[in-house]
Amino acid sequence: MLTQLDASSPTFSKQLDQLLAWEGVSDASVRDVVDDVIRQVRSSGDAAVVDFTNRFDRRQVKAMAELELSNARLQQAYEGLPKDQQQALAQAAERVSRYHQHQLQSSWSYREEDGTLLGQQVTPLDRVGIYVPGGKASYPSSVLMNALPAKVAGVSEIIMVVPSPEGELNELVLAAAFLVGVDRVFTIGGAQAVAALAYGTETVPRVDKIVGPGNIYVATAKRQVFGQVGIDMIAGPSEILVYCDGQTDPDWIAMDLLSQAEHDELAQSILIAQDQGFLDAVRESLTKLLPSLERETIARTSLLDRGAFIKVDSEAQAIELINRIAPEHLELSVADPEALLPQIRHAGAIFMGRHTPEALGDYCAGPNHVLPTSGTARFSSPLGVYDFQKRSSLIGCSPQGASELAKVASVLARGEGLTAHARSAEYRLLPE
Repeated sequence: MLTQLDASSPTFSKQLDQLLAWEGVSDASVRDVVDDVIRQVRSSGDAAVVDFTNRFDRRQVKAMAELELSNARLQQAYEGLPKDQQQALAQAAERVSRYHQHQLQSSWSYREEDGTLLGQQVTPLDRVGIYVPGGKASYPSSVLMNALPAKVAGVSEIIMVVPSPEGELNELVLAAAFLVGVDRVFTIGGAQAVAALAYGTETVPRVDKIVGPGNIYVATAKRQVFGQVGIDMIAGPSEILVYCDGQTDPDWIAMDLLSQAEHDELAQSILIAQDQGFLDAVRESLTKLLPSLERETIARTSLLDRGAFIKVDSEAQAIELINRIAPEHLELSVADPEALLPQIRHAGAIFMGRHTPEALGDYCAGPNHVLPTSGTARFSSPLGVYDFQKRSSLIGCSPQGASELAKVASVLARGEGLTAHARSAEYRLLPE
């Protein structure tokens, strides 16, 4: 069912590269479609958004007003939920908010002896757009994870877009939007939603940053509008890497792998272990458990195409592999996971111990589930409050401080041939 690799094999490095390969850059045909959508939304505004929504989402609306949901509609969705779902959403929202409060950054400054003030002013973004997937799967958890850090940061207005193919709405998604206080919700998706958020239309306000996952057209559109607005990341398929010492119940590990495989056919599940017998036991568990899933076909394709067992000779070899793969989700299903932490350099989220499945992080543990994929954990981080704050440098020179700094700036500016810079600084020199 899963490919088996041996880390000690002479061909392992090449095999691993092939296993991890995922082309996140869209082809020319996708880029052409996205460029056309963006161009038309920029020039025709609401009319283009309505046209593309009718075409791509098989809707029959006549005006943009039909694509915006009222707060009363969101409240209706929340109040119409079964009590257990209301409570689960509320508990998850409280935990996610509490965790992200710890990320809140404050302004700071200090004064030098001559009175010069230096520091940093931290302010929230004014308005952000969150993209919530619809269609094949709808994720109320994505509403919580994208909106709550923005709320904690102090963002004034949150605009949510969610596609509604054939007019179908997910009540849990709408309820989550009501619970977290999303300001406006539009049932639009695809590149047209990204373009509307980036440039604004007569109805959709222009935002400062767009966050949230989507399909290849959404990812391509986010890439295209970056610079006009900020974006969180270009997300690839979901992935999990489990390192196990062979002492965890094989059924538990198998289901952890399946929890990613059921996302979509391109999701990736990898297990690293030293014990071949344990790998064989997990393989048997997968065979047993897979038919019990509602999304069996999707999970099976994911495991066959992109899943793998990797046998290693030592813990050190396992750690080296973890850092090379830089997984989105890393489970350390071992006796003492905290002892390994100092050696883990690249991972989006680290789940420690046998009783910490990745699924808890997806919904309610607290940390954000929007994570760097496809090896980008080497240089990027989970979505957080810091993504919705910006920093301005503060510089306030006293006369004496300006005079001392001018001596340095003047020399460097003249060295660069920038006379006006030098003279601007020299005007602040105090008499000797």
